[in-house]
Amino acid sequence: MNRRTLLAIGITAGCIFLSSCGSKTAKTEVAPAQYKVHLQTTKGDVVILVHRDWSPLGADHFYELTKAGFYNNNAVFRALPDFIVQWGINGDPKVNHEWSEKNMPDDPPKVSNKIGTIVFAKTSEPNSRSTQVFINLGDNSASLDPQGFTPFGEVIQGMDHVMAFYNGYGEGQPGGSGPSQAAIADSGNSYLKQQFPKLDYIRKATIIP
Repeated sequence: MNRRTLLAIGITAGCIFLSSCGSKTAKTEVAPAQYKVHLQTTKGDVVILVHRDWSPLGADHFYELTKAGFYNNNAVFRALPDFIVQWGINGDPKVNHEWSEKNMPDDPPKVSNKIGTIVFAKTSEPNSRSTQVFINLGDNSASLDPQGFTPFGEVIQGMDHVMAFYNGYGEGQPGGSGPSQAAIADSGNSYLKQQFPKLDYIRKATIIP
């Protein structure tokens, strides 16, 4: 089993505690056919172009989460060189709990996991996508496409900033020594600021008019 396959399994395993507890189905408004999201990050500005036809339910849910401010002050808690960078656990445990229980149905895969695409994380269980997203740092189509990871957009500006997100902590716990997703959900950003001070953050995410 090669490294990319192992890391792909890591995405699945790493999201289990959040997604598996979701008992509600997300109900979202229909997003525009295309829309842009501006990420103000600690490394610089990033712009994402969302294509609703790639993943309609994913695009709608990302639209709602962004409009609600869910992704503001999110830590990029998982950064693996040449693979992915991941965020989507709100720094306020109460806010995170409310949204992380709202899972959405799966979208049929249409676009491959090429470099720069943004995707909702999920478990191996059906309909487990919730709030966590990742950006592919390389061409992960061979490992992630067969698992049903479905891109809904792409970085069109600031990919150099995405590539520069701090990755020194490695894989998260329990597989590595990086941040524990369970601890982030329980204690929020205070846990990360104390234990993992070098992490980068999505300071603010907004829909571009």
